Amino acid sequence: MRCHFLLLLSAVAICAGGIPAYADDPMEAVVVTATRTEQPLARTGESESVLTGSTLQSLQTVSLTDALALTPGIAVDQAGGLGQPTTISIRGAETGQTLVLIDGVRVNDPSGTDDGAVLGDVLVNNIDRVEILRGPQSTLYGSDAIGGVVNIISKRGGDSPFALDASAEGGSFDTYHFNAAANGSAGDFDYGVAANYLHSNGISAADKRNGNPETDGYGNFGLTENLRWHIAGNVSLDLRSYYTNARSGFDDNSGFVPPYPVFDSGAYNTDRLLSVYGGVNIDLFDGQFHNRFAVMQTRSDREFYNSFFDTIHLNDLDKGRATRFEYQGVIDPAPDFQLTFGAETQRTAFVSDFFDSFSAFDSFGKGHDTINGYYAEVQGTLFDALTLTGGVRYDDNQQFGHHTSVKAAAAYDFGEGTVLHANYGDGFKAPSLYELFSQFGNPALAPETAHGWEAGLDQSLLDGRLRGGITYFERRTSDLIDFAGISYFNVAQSRATGVEVEATAALTDTFSISANYTNLEAKDLTTGLALSRRPRNTFSATANWMPQSNWGLGASLNAVSGEVDQYSGTTAFANGGHTTANLFGHYDFDRWSIYARIENLFDARYEPLLSYGAPGRAVYAGIRLSE
Repeated sequence: MRCHFLLLLSAVAICAGGIPAYADDPMEAVVVTATRTEQPLARTGESESVLTGSTLQSLQTVSLTDALALTPGIAVDQAGGLGQPTTISIRGAETGQTLVLIDGVRVNDPSGTDDGAVLGDVLVNNIDRVEILRGPQSTLYGSDAIGGVVNIISKRGGDSPFALDASAEGGSFDTYHFNAAANGSAGDFDYGVAANYLHSNGISAADKRNGNPETDGYGNFGLTENLRWHIAGNVSLDLRSYYTNARSGFDDNSGFVPPYPVFDSGAYNTDRLLSVYGGVNIDLFDGQFHNRFAVMQTRSDREFYNSFFDTIHLNDLDKGRATRFEYQGVIDPAPDFQLTFGAETQRTAFVSDFFDSFSAFDSFGKGHDTINGYYAEVQGTLFDALTLTGGVRYDDNQQFGHHTSVKAAAAYDFGEGTVLHANYGDGFKAPSLYELFSQFGNPALAPETAHGWEAGLDQSLLDGRLRGGITYFERRTSDLIDFAGISYFNVAQSRATGVEVEATAALTDTFSISANYTNLEAKDLTTGLALSRRPRNTFSATANWMPQSNWGLGASLNAVSGEVDQYSGTTAFANGGHTTANLFGHYDFDRWSIYARIENLFDARYEPLLSYGAPGRAVYAGIRLSE
């Protein structure tokens, strides 16, 4: 399969021709996630990837996880096709150990099994960029950031009062998808708003090749808004929100012996999530002292219907609430020195009701928790070459007491495009309310803690036209929470180590290519067994050819090695790897653009998770209006 892709890539490259061009160095990109303030990536000492809005548009990405799968260190698990339960693992971490933000609004589901975001419902619309920060980040972001942070930043404001971007597309599996987004600036107001609707009849969540003909459809309606009112020269008000309402068919009919194969059923899920944010920004002392006061709330409602193993319609409902207050201060006493500090408090509440027609009583659970956090971080650059960052955080959890996290990072710019970086970080995550209080909960669970470090080298050549990087990382986690049988339990200690390699090249003024490879070893140090669903090797590549400013072609490849999917005792059940390739292109004229793509170009047949199906070759086409 990879050979097919390389032949395709070679053909595109031969057509490209052209004169070498000078590309912008990605290390000069300004990011905000690593330090919660604007910083050049080369000075953060962190491993961070950036997916720009233009990249997402070029890839024609519908579900954000499809683009995340092309970034280093990330493995995506999807139980079937579009809209099915989807999780990500950053450097071998659990999905609930990754914090997901949309315009600063936390979209991690407080009713989820491990507080993870419902990533299968996060669709691409009006995104300016996505920053993926890898490694323990609890010092600045608190609980849920052991693995890293995914920060989705939408477009807001602009050079005109109104800019429109709308698209409509359709294709395989009776899929149709509509996006509409507007942004602009008018007087003292900057805004960005977006809406999307997607419908697909989908594929069978259980692998069709195992005799499962029933399709499991998916529908998703979503809204986002991001408003800023400049009340005065140094005071502004932010209002932001994120909403999704999704319904997905699901297969919960499974065998009774390992590895518990999945078969067709009439089950389906509904997921609704609303996150809102209100904040006031105040700049003092000629802009050298920045203050942010914010309140945010997330509400989630999940319901499960028509279980194969029951006779009643509604089988389970879970409701979660999280209310959070934040203060952050940033002091800039000198151009190369910055102090960031803040305080946060969050209260979460959870209700779970499991309806079982075969028992006399319903299984009902509820609980709540409060956590207060205080943090400070200082960053300074010496001799315009060495940037040092240090931080500390103190968390006080109602259920589990206090915990202190520290962080240290360094980046040294040798000149001539050579940057050496290293960092160390702690992580802390309390058990989710579902893990504690649901029908499968275990009140005796201990919180997860992690200690991670990394070191790497980035090198730019030919005035930034070529860039390569290599990073070694290691993270040890104590009391990792896992599930077996009918309850959650703590794994004494686990370890994840690996190497990430990245390369980008602007080979001509019309042709560019990027690639990355991750080698990961994640294991339970108590048993010596590999952690499930952590592939040892992942590789991805993208290529883009733009012979004219108004049209272009591209291709992408994603290859994942085999992995242990699940265990029965110490018996491992492995899942084979897979390699998929996509082809995409667009043509622009005036304000309009037509585009098309082929997903799974070579019609690879595989199971993303054991006994779950994956779409075969699929074709989509659409039209976009921008003005």
